[in-house]
Amino acid sequence: MVKIIGVRFRNAGKVYYFDPADMDLKRGDRVIVETSRGVECGKIVLSPRDIEDDKVVSPLRPVIRIATEEDLERERVNIAKEKDAYRICRQKIRDHNLDMKLVMAEYTFDNKKVLFYFTADGRVDFRELVKDLASVFKTRIELRQIGVRDETKLLGGIGICGRPLCCASYLSDFAPVSIKMAKEQNLSLNPTKISGVCGRLMCCLKNEEETYEYLNKKLPGLGDLVETPDGQSGEVQSVNVLRQKVRVLIENGDDQEIADYPAEDIVVIAKKKKGGKQPVKEVKEAPDQKEIQEPKESKEQKENQSTREERKTSDQKDRKEKKDQNESREGGQRRPEGEGRRRRNRGSRRRENADPEVQETSGGEQKQDSSQKEGRGGSRRRDRRPHSGESRMNQENVTAENGNEGNPEKSGRRRNRRNRRRNRSSAEQKGKPDTEQQS
Repeated sequence: MVKIIGVRFRNAGKVYYFDPADMDLKRGDRVIVETSRGVECGKIVLSPRDIEDDKVVSPLRPVIRIATEEDLERERVNIAKEKDAYRICRQKIRDHNLDMKLVMAEYTFDNKKVLFYFTADGRVDFRELVKDLASVFKTRIELRQIGVRDETKLLGGIGICGRPLCCASYLSDFAPVSIKMAKEQNLSLNPTKISGVCGRLMCCLKNEEETYEYLNKKLPGLGDLVETPDGQSGEVQSVNVLRQKVRVLIENGDDQEIADYPAEDIVVIAKKKKGGKQPVKEVKEAPDQKEIQEPKESKEQKENQSTREERKTSDQKDRKEKKDQNESREGGQRRPEGEGRRRRNRGSRRRENADPEVQETSGGEQKQDSSQKEGRGGSRRRDRRPHSGESRMNQENVTAENGNEGNPEKSGRRRNRRNRRRNRSSAEQKGKPDTEQQS
């Protein structure tokens, strides 16, 4: 445990802990302490007490002394000098044509530093301004950019409620405020109604947030279907959060009746669906029924989820089949190397066999026609490939006779000439008459 006192340097400012150093101090005394900014004069707001070590930021600085009349007089002189410093700084800002708004000037207790607080939309280059201020005040200059909430806290004012601003009265820190807090308290969402002097959401929205959250949990929502103590069912028209009253619209045929009931006597039968007019989700039943039925929405959600999963799997299968078809189509369009050349050679072979000039009976004419045929189709038959059995036999013969194993071009030409001679000899034998063969 550590003994501390709480000191505040500005009205509604933060409380800082200091070591009382065996002095007889009490709440409301003015003391002189040393801070990170220098020597300061503050007011004790927390009397000496013992707190845990983990709540104190070490090292804990001691109190120098209790403020005397001279110290208080010096503080009053510094406050008067701050007004002159504020006026001079504003004039220098105009001379440098800087887009910044000066809020306040402040002297430290020992006059070793002058602090200027300002607001601006963005970053401001005030290096030349600092040089001019240092030449005027002959001391250390510090400029601090603050936000609009800090500006309102320093200047103070009167809120729309007619009372002094909360931030300037007692709030030492700014709590986060959201628009959800205004909705929870059933306030108008008009910005002029829920915004403070600084233009931000009012800090007092945070004050009653926990209370409204606790009370709203006991009330039904607007549009819910409820059962009254009389045994009738109706729709919730409005609720009074602070009085815990519920106004219910009861329909009896063509007649409609509106009545107020305490919130604890109302039984919620069904909640109103978001975006809809009719309450469809059952959340609570009569007290005599023990089992609670499963909400209808849960079943619909399960069915929708199963259909989405089926659709997803079918889409994946379709994409996979389409991909396989594209791959097979691309593979079928590819033609092996040499296939076109083999087809051309087969076509030339068919034309050769079907040539009518080869069917002549005269030997002399046969030779002439075969030579003409050789001249016409020789170039086309040059690249013809024979059958597998013939090619292997011819290639072996040609390579064995000439020894050209390593030269495929020469072996191919020799093979073509050999094939032409064989074709010519077979054509001559077919064209000789029977008498010549007998003789």
